[in-house]
Amino acid sequence: MSDETAKEREIMMVMRKLLTTIVREVTPEHKSLKHPLSDQTIQDIRACLGLITAREKELADADGRTAQERPYFVDEPPATKVVPISNIGKAKKNDDE
Repeated sequence: MSDETAKEREIMMVMRKLLTTIVREVTPEHKSLKHPLSDQTIQDIRACLGLITAREKELADADGRTAQERPYFVDEPPATKVVPISNIGKAKKNDDE
């Protein structure tokens, strides 16, 4: 990863976090209260977040990374389970049936 790409990735991450924090902070706690942002501003923020996400995916693809990088604990069980091909086939019958 080049320094330019790393810097752009960092800028995208900060911009995404900033926009979502702003939205979170100005969103009223109760649904009965009117949102302080106009409908056009909300649409513009959504468009910006969409562009940021698209560019982050482009950068990840160019670097050979997945765009879904998430932190995890080393003792956390993996979300996927590898099944050997030899185990794939007809289901075994239970003796209880």
